[in-house]
Amino acid sequence: MKKSTFLHLRIPFSFFLLPVFMLAVAVSTQISTQNLLVVFFLLHFLVYPASNGYNSYFDKDEGSIGGLKKPPKTTKELYHVALIFDVIALMIAIFISFEFAIMVFIYGMISKAYSHPSVRLKKFPIVGWLAAGIFQGYFTFLMCYIAINDLNLADTLIWKIQFPGILSTLLLLGSYPMTQIYQHEEDAKRGDITISQKLGILGTFHFTAAAFFISSAGFFYYFDHAFSFQKALLFGVFMAPVLFYFGWWYMKVRKDRANADFDSTMRLNLVSSVMLNGYFLYLALS
Repeated sequence: MKKSTFLHLRIPFSFFLLPVFMLAVAVSTQISTQNLLVVFFLLHFLVYPASNGYNSYFDKDEGSIGGLKKPPKTTKELYHVALIFDVIALMIAIFISFEFAIMVFIYGMISKAYSHPSVRLKKFPIVGWLAAGIFQGYFTFLMCYIAINDLNLADTLIWKIQFPGILSTLLLLGSYPMTQIYQHEEDAKRGDITISQKLGILGTFHFTAAAFFISSAGFFYYFDHAFSFQKALLFGVFMAPVLFYFGWWYMKVRKDRANADFDSTMRLNLVSSVMLNGYFLYLALS
């Protein structure tokens, strides 16, 4: 495998999507340890990297992208490796359940539609934003939950499972525009129109702040009712560093829009992912 291919798979970037998996683990009641390990590997080392590689191949970015400050040129090998990863993921998924394999397939097709020139959801700000938020949030949460607990999709139609799934999408719908905030110029060159472009730089901050407040309030309500008031309060403690960094960065951007850059975006992703993963791990262990 060429070095450029490996870099474009952006396997470390999967850490930023880990909180959805960890939330599913935290609220699970009948965990299959074997399934948990398989799903973790399948998503973070096959499905997400395949999506990253496929999108990179068609985007052909020259500027920074999520997880790569200076992306190398893509080759046809990247396209083939991404498809091979998808096939391997499906072959593994079928051993968990047919329903889980179908959901893995659907996720893969939506991620391809996001960047493939014949569809390219990325060109449509609202549709692209909703597709990313729903399928990386709610859909992935349910996909993980049914596999980890060895259940059918019909078994998830209860408040205790549906509500955190919806909250994960609300959180992603708010945070996703922030991942695009430094790419306005690059996206415009390709003719793509993202939700962050429509909102503008400061508008993206304002929108994310509002979405973060709503989703955090929802999580507090859920953890209070599904776990305890103390655990709900602890969620706020874990989120405090995220809020602090977000506010500090916002003030810098107000002074100079150039501060809405790649490095700051990746730091926000890292802080929020570390704190969310830490909290959900605590819930799972307790």
